[in-house]
Amino acid sequence: MRDRKKARERAEALVSQMTVDEMASQLKFDAPAIERLGIPEYNWWNEGLHGVARAGTATVFPQAIAMAAAWDTDLMKAEASVISEEARAKYNESTKHGDRDIYKGLTLWSPNVNIFRDPRWGRGHETYGEDPTLTSRLAVPFIEGLQGDGEYLKTAGCAKHFAVHSGPEALRHSFDAKANKKDMYETYLPAFEACVKEADVEAVMGAYNRTNGEPCCASEELMEHILREDWKFEGHYVSDCWAVRDFHEHHMVTKNGVESSALALNKGCDLNCGCTYLCLKEALNKRLTTKEKVKEAAIRLFTTRFLLGMFDETEFDKIPYTAVESKEHLELSRKAAEEGIVLLKNNGILPLKKEELKIIGVIGPNADNRSSLDGNYHGTASRYITALEGIQDYVGDDVRVMYAKGSHLFLDKEEALAQEDDRVAEALSVAEHSDVVVLCIGLDESLEGEEGDTGNAYASGDKESLEFPKSQQRLMHAVLETGKKVIVCNFTGSAMNLSEAEEKAEAVIQAWYPGSQGGKALANILFGEVSPSGKLPITFYRTLDELPDFTDYSMKGRTYRYLTEEPLYPFGYGLSYGDVQVEKAEFAKAPEKEQDAEIRVTVKNHSEVATRDVVEVYIKNQDSKYAPVNPALCGFAKVSLEAGEEKELAITVSKEAYKVVNDEGEKIFDSSSSVLFVGTNGPDKRSEALTGKTTKQLVINW
Repeated sequence: MRDRKKARERAEALVSQMTVDEMASQLKFDAPAIERLGIPEYNWWNEGLHGVARAGTATVFPQAIAMAAAWDTDLMKAEASVISEEARAKYNESTKHGDRDIYKGLTLWSPNVNIFRDPRWGRGHETYGEDPTLTSRLAVPFIEGLQGDGEYLKTAGCAKHFAVHSGPEALRHSFDAKANKKDMYETYLPAFEACVKEADVEAVMGAYNRTNGEPCCASEELMEHILREDWKFEGHYVSDCWAVRDFHEHHMVTKNGVESSALALNKGCDLNCGCTYLCLKEALNKRLTTKEKVKEAAIRLFTTRFLLGMFDETEFDKIPYTAVESKEHLELSRKAAEEGIVLLKNNGILPLKKEELKIIGVIGPNADNRSSLDGNYHGTASRYITALEGIQDYVGDDVRVMYAKGSHLFLDKEEALAQEDDRVAEALSVAEHSDVVVLCIGLDESLEGEEGDTGNAYASGDKESLEFPKSQQRLMHAVLETGKKVIVCNFTGSAMNLSEAEEKAEAVIQAWYPGSQGGKALANILFGEVSPSGKLPITFYRTLDELPDFTDYSMKGRTYRYLTEEPLYPFGYGLSYGDVQVEKAEFAKAPEKEQDAEIRVTVKNHSEVATRDVVEVYIKNQDSKYAPVNPALCGFAKVSLEAGEEKELAITVSKEAYKVVNDEGEKIFDSSSSVLFVGTNGPDKRSEALTGKTTKQLVINW
């Protein structure tokens, strides 16, 4: 097992041999070599959100939000293990050739565990959704997969962006996210706490914005009190890229780079992604910071490098380059895509039967759009399988596939000299000649993503509304009005207004950004090779009118826990081709306030189709002044069931679930009783109406 004490002792010994200028040089993301000490250059900036990113070829897994939609902790760990395997393989090869450039190292700035509180946020698809419990339970195995369990770190994970960060993107460099203590400790902090305390994450990245007046990369409350003192975090802290520069250019809490660098370092920001720490020498001369602060930051960073085995022989040095995009890794990517796809509506048309079809129409700007597979922060696949290609490959010569793009992704026309909607007539022709239509709409990273990021060119990264681009709205309406059987497949990383599809389509599928194997996975779902098992990690709202202002960080009226209006599709919802029912739910023994509880759940598949499903457990602490408005997720488990099969599962409910968070951010008991709801969906009326299933209830009288 890793020995942090020993690694730190080695780091202390090495750093003690450095001049203060050499120490300071190591606090930038592109740390230079110190040849006299045998220290090679190292670039700390590397990405592994859903595959090794921006470093050439790698397995491209589904985007993070799609990974979350699988609700599968084992799968999360397996995906992260592949990412770390490929990161090591690429690192081994690049260093062998003297290439130590950006994106080719072992410190992966992933996962993003911010809470997706508002569907407009462009980076929401980098997260695991809107719920702190789901985010926590998925982030921990992901970090474990990245970091491994050997003598050395396989790679170093990084929980970001600490801690209250979810848009607006256009304001992030100057914005002050104001959150009360209840929302902080109930919603915004739990996932980070789990990453630190349970997963022993090696790094934490601060956000661009301020939180309650303090820059997140120089916050006494967040960095000193909560992270270091309360949670006992021992790893290193890194700024978001050029966030320290924002102190004086946008937040106006300092006057210049000298003051900004000193403020960040003094509060515990060890590593500067950016160039502001070039001012540290002057800050030292002006006595705004100390040599001891520089030294401590350098020691923390070299502790990480020693934990990664960068100065030793490790068990990972022999991982060959052939591990990258291996057959097994690609199969896992396909499996992940299959498990994350969510079936939102099915009037019985699915699964399709190939033998009953002569012509399939595949229509839409995302039908053959590789970018709609990627999401953002992605690697490059050696082969992408789009929805069109996946369907073509599946049916072969047995069924004709006709294709029409139908519209531009967001412009009014495809050809510059043409009239508006110049591809709609072609789409209608395809639809009219088809037995069934697969309509592929949605967005890609050019329409939702990070402000100013690679590939982003529209709306500062955030969505302006829940509506599809007008060209797609017109296309969808026209195709749905043909009277043909239409399956709408939505490729987005966030909630959209799917009301017309819900009303008029035969089936609706949320495909997310499903990775390089996404088209194959979708075809397997469409034709019943795999029963869909994904569940929504976010709420699909009917309209933005239901939500507070985007800049309002209060949780009132947000997410399924505090929503008072009926959603279009609820959190935790998703259909399958099977019929899994919770037959029985009971406590293994009488629950106690100070002990975790074990629930024994009997589930049965009442269909003739093998399937997977998720058993979800929600809690409502009754008579509590501080409990969320609606029952909140407190446990879940994914289960595989053959046709007619019955299984018993054990699901642990943490003792913390019985507590509520008061206005001071304290966890307290404030209930006369607690009710647990156990089912394959949430206990809300909309889920019951869509699925026809109710939840079992377990009442605890305290």
